[in-house]
Amino acid sequence: MNLFFLSMLIIAAGGLLPLFSFRQFSLMKILGVLGISIGCGLGMLDALSKLSHDGPAIASFEYLNSFSLAFRIDGLSAFFLLAIFAVCLLAAIYSFHYMNHPEKALRTAASYFFFSLLAASMALVVVADNMITFLLSWEIMSLSSFFLVVYDYQTPENRKAGYLYFIFSHVGTMFIFAAFGVLYSHTGSFGFESAGLSDAAKMAAFILAFIGFGSKAGVFPFHIWLPHAHPAAPSHISAVMSGVMIKTGIYGILRMYSILNPHTPVLGTMVLVFGMVSGVLGVVYALGQHDLKRLLAYHSVENIGIILIGIGIGMIGVEANNPVMAVLGFSGALLHVLNHSLFKSLLFMGAGVVLKKTGTRSIDALGGLLKHMKVTGVTFLVGSLAIAGLPPFNGFVSEFFIYVGSFKGIPVDESPVFVVSLLAIISLAVIGGLALACFTKVVGVVFQGEPRSPAAQSVDEKGPTMLLPMIILAGACAVIGIYPTAFMFMVLKAVPALGLDYANIPMEPVARMSANITLGATLFLALLLVILAVRRILYQGKAIGRAGTWGCGFTQPTVRMQYTGSSYAASILEFFKPAAPLEEDHPPVSGLFPRATHYHSHIHDIIERHLNRMVVNPVLWLFDKLRWIQHGDIHLYIAYILLAIVVLLFFV
Repeated sequence: MNLFFLSMLIIAAGGLLPLFSFRQFSLMKILGVLGISIGCGLGMLDALSKLSHDGPAIASFEYLNSFSLAFRIDGLSAFFLLAIFAVCLLAAIYSFHYMNHPEKALRTAASYFFFSLLAASMALVVVADNMITFLLSWEIMSLSSFFLVVYDYQTPENRKAGYLYFIFSHVGTMFIFAAFGVLYSHTGSFGFESAGLSDAAKMAAFILAFIGFGSKAGVFPFHIWLPHAHPAAPSHISAVMSGVMIKTGIYGILRMYSILNPHTPVLGTMVLVFGMVSGVLGVVYALGQHDLKRLLAYHSVENIGIILIGIGIGMIGVEANNPVMAVLGFSGALLHVLNHSLFKSLLFMGAGVVLKKTGTRSIDALGGLLKHMKVTGVTFLVGSLAIAGLPPFNGFVSEFFIYVGSFKGIPVDESPVFVVSLLAIISLAVIGGLALACFTKVVGVVFQGEPRSPAAQSVDEKGPTMLLPMIILAGACAVIGIYPTAFMFMVLKAVPALGLDYANIPMEPVARMSANITLGATLFLALLLVILAVRRILYQGKAIGRAGTWGCGFTQPTVRMQYTGSSYAASILEFFKPAAPLEEDHPPVSGLFPRATHYHSHIHDIIERHLNRMVVNPVLWLFDKLRWIQHGDIHLYIAYILLAIVVLLFFV
């Protein structure tokens, strides 16, 4: 593991050096970018080498004669490390031109410091081999990401997002502590082992861990922090948080499943149901958003749902003694972890370029950006096709494997397996259709048409370090979508860590499906190239005129006649109104000479609304009534302390 620890040291240096050189702004950014990028590059090489060799790598450091920091890289850890290092490397490169505010030099240096902490701590989380190492790394990850979320702390909305994330992160950590407490109470060891646990204890530990890790992953209904925190953070940090940080929650769920090895189909069904609800409602809430980054944040909830559907199918396949169903479910989920890290990072980086050049995240204030931002528009389109699960891009491949795994459960004689498999297929179909509708809205309103406000006019794409990572990510989406075989065998190196015997893993169905996907994608691309060649030949030498589109009789069309994001999604949101309440503000048009009117809509997150009504508002009311206690008189504060000591002496 020497190369891994070397990469950690270099990443840490990439965070520390900017703190000492912030007075030279360009030098500070170069040192930060180089340190984090080189460290992540070495980490990627180490992860790839671990995936190509059998057997785990182990290291341990004793301290205080009682505890140890233990590390272990197996196939599952190496696979997550690959995603973490790849996204952090590209995000570091992207940040060079994105963080271009010399007046915020010290704050930018602090951002690189916390970015390096976040990258290193995420890597340490997935290689931790005991509870102490895991929780220490987990806490560093949570705190460093909190400081990155509140980078623009002057904005009240960003401070609120940071505090909300901080609360949810630590409430989730409490549940993880409780799950580890159940393990320790039965084993007496801080190691990851489950010897001596009863089935009831295993179920309790898994449910507690699922709530704790699900909070970090953004699983519905523990997702409330996510659509607030991701838009607040700088865009390259949003890419890291959505692309890989929330996947540490998925890693935690998978690792607890491999440790506990529970023998009950109930847990697989539970994971599947949470996945279906997260997937469908995540994309429904995304459809109703007007903020581009907030929309992408809700799509993280959706894709976490897809990953959980795959995990649930895998767990059910294990309990039903259906190895093909189990392997396809787990491998589809793991591949979607990698795929989502790529196309969601791409989309957040694209949104970052749009925000950087226009100064707004409002979808309905944009339009026509493709004319001036061709690289951003094309790469964002690739990410949109990938997240919608369309071939020949990577999102299709992982969802296809989960689909096939679900179909493998339908012929099973046990009716519960048949029902949950059918529900998984239906939910995946609904999620895919809604995601396609959402991203046709985004691409159509943001990049096509005409500029809807001055912010969308006269934009440019200056900043090559922002464009290069987007091109690489778009290329990776296409490569995995066309040639998935190598990546599927990387995934299969991670599957044995989930308790499946590698010798008995059915490789032949996976290899055959991967080959068929490659064949289909190759034929599609060949046909597309032929059509383009024929078109070029037929139009060669012909004069091509340019004229405005026929305006349907309107002689003076304006940009306000274009579809808005709200009008495009209105009919779909109406159908889901019981689960996604829509609030509209539209004064009626009346009279012979009606006054100027307006339309505003806001979709409410049903969980956030009920949480505010049932928890937040009562607590704030209680604290407001107790405000008289905080009066500034130090003598009474001393009296409070003495009274507390007296009470403790009598009653404890």
